[in-house]
Formats: sequence, C-alpha cells, structure tokens
Amino acid sequence: MAITTGEPTYRASTLKRERSPAAWAAALARLPQAHALQSWAWGEFKSRWGWEALPLTLTVAEGSWEPLAAAMVLKRRLPRLPFCVLYVPKGPAFDYHDAALRRLVLEKLEHLARRERAIFIKIDPEVVHSWGLEDERVSPLGAAVRRELSARGWRPSAEQIQFRNTVELPLEGTEEQLLAAMKPKTRYNIRLAERKGVVVRPGGPADFPTIVAMYHETAARDGFTARPAAYYLDGWNGLYEAGLAQPFVAEVDGRPVAAIIIVRFGERAIYMYGASRNEARERMPNHLLQWEAIRWALAQGCRVYDFWGAPDEFNEADRLWGVWRFKAGFNGEVVRFIGAWDYPTRPLLYRLYTQAIPRYLNFLRGRRGRSDETALPG
Repeated sequence: MAITTGEPTYRASTLKRERSPAAWAAALARLPQAHALQSWAWGEFKSRWGWEALPLTLTVAEGSWEPLAAAMVLKRRLPRLPFCVLYVPKGPAFDYHDAALRRLVLEKLEHLARRERAIFIKIDPEVVHSWGLEDERVSPLGAAVRRELSARGWRPSAEQIQFRNTVELPLEGTEEQLLAAMKPKTRYNIRLAERKGVVVRPGGPADFPTIVAMYHETAARDGFTARPAAYYLDGWNGLYEAGLAQPFVAEVDGRPVAAIIIVRFGERAIYMYGASRNEARERMPNHLLQWEAIRWALAQGCRVYDFWGAPDEFNEADRLWGVWRFKAGFNGEVVRFIGAWDYPTRPLLYRLYTQAIPRYLNFLRGRRGRSDETALPG
C-alpha cells in the first residue's frame, strides 16, 4: 500500500538560468520572501564589480512550469585557482512553509555548488528567527529551517555580509497615528529640525556625487570602511534607473547636510544608505529625513519600512548600539533572522578560506593599520 505524507511531490524539477529581466521580475513578484538584493538590477550591479550573476528559477511540472523558487546567485572566481564561491544575498525566494519544496531547493543549490566547483555556497534567506528585543516571539518556521539546514550539513556563517537583525516599522494607520506612536524625544527632534530650518526634498542622480562625499565623511567619523566612490555611484544609479531607489536630501540654507537612499521593493521600503556632514547635526536633520521617507513610503503603498540593520547583541558594547537607539525612537519592532548559512562542498578549503585566511588578513591589518579587506569580497 502506498504511504502518503500529505506533502506535494515535485517531479521534473528544473533549475534554469533566466535570461529575461522582465521574466525575472515577474517571478519575484509572485514569490514570497523576495528582496531587493535578489533583483535583476542588483545582480547586474554586482556583475560589474567582480561577480558573475546567475539568476536561477526552479520550475516543476506540477507548477505548470511557473517558477516556484528563484535565486540570484552571485559567483566569484578565486584568483589562480579552479574554484569559486557562491552567494545568494537575502535569498533564495520561495515559500519556506512548503517543507517538500524547501528540501528540493536546498538539494538543487547543493548540487549547483558541486557543479560550479564552489568551495561553498552561502544563503541568507528572509526567514525570521524571532521578533522582539528579548526574543519575545520565536518563529516555529525559523526553528524548523535552522534544524533542516543543520541536518543537511549547512553551517551558520561566521561572515554574515548583510545584517542579521533589523528594525521594521509596520506602515499601518495614518501619518498622525505613526507620529503619535513614536517616542516623545523622536517627535521632538522631528519638529526641532523643522523649526531650525531643515528642509527635506526628494533627490535624483544629480545628488549622488554629493551623497557619496557625505557617505565617506560619515565613514571617517564613525570608523567604518567605505568602498570607492565609483562603487556607490554605479549601484545607486542602477537601482534608480530600475525604479527601485529614491534618495532624500536634507538641506540647511540650500546646503546639503544629510541624505538617505531608500530602496523600494514590492511592499517594503528599505533605508539602505545614510550619510551626513559634521555640520548642522544639532539641528537633527536625520530625524526629519527618516520621517519624510516614512511618509513617502506610506504614500507609495508600502506596508513595511525597514530600517536595515540592528545590533547582533543589544548592549552598549555592540558597534550598532547608537544606531539602534536612534531607530528605536520611531517605534519599530526588532526582527531577528536566521542569518547566513554556508554549505561547504570542500571542507578543507572551506576551513582555509573562512579561518586561516581571515586570521592572516587580520595580521596584515594590524601591521598596516587599515581595514579594507574582507574574507568574502563584494
């Protein structure tokens, strides 16, 4: 007698490379868990900076050949070696609640890593581990996905690349209700910026050189490493031309003093980049920038405003503590994801790549007093 499990059986599954930007966009629009970093524009951008973009869709006969999963796989060849690394930023995209489909997608990605002679493949899915500052609500789905990844030989990645945690503001209600729900100090600073003559306007590509100059000034002030200006200009222009990016510029007496770039994808608006000058910071331009971006996202029909990044550990020792305190004032909720996971296809080379090489680079950084290398470039 045949035993039925109640799960769908996916036959004649095919992982194929998509060649059409329109078909790729249509596939992502139909799939849950899709993200801007899985977009065609992001893949094209990364392909100009050392990666090869492999937009892959999974089709099965039962799905009438409509894609049931999509993965913008970024491939980076290693110099003078016949190997590569693979990375799926904020993906793959599919219905993670479907356990049978989940197993199929992971199996296909594991096979892809072996076929491409990758040392490992890294995924970073938009699967929630828990919500709340103290893990108040744990996601059963996130726990199930973590267990399955571990059982299949995937490992939590030491190199996360993207933020593991973020702060999300549900865009529910009116502007007045959103403002009223914020912390009193945040509301005060928004109004202070308006009283002190800060004006926020939507920007465009002509503003990008000014924004990147402010971004490098921010990096020097806050102690993080920024990429060359050409990298940001290329990425921002590509996202803007694709209709995904919207800059906002805060000015005082006509002079730009701060700016942010919002990336809109589907019903989510992501605060992906922020920059400010040292001057006029006492006028709180960043508070007004965020409020105007939130208002814009609400008007655009977005359901979530993603503040893009929160501490790994919510204590004052974390490098993002000050950023978290700023974002917390807008009444967003902490969302913790399961993070990035690696599937090593060559365990010895994987240990060399993820342990020995980073230690050597850290040694060089100590000698040269700089920090501009990463274990996984790009």
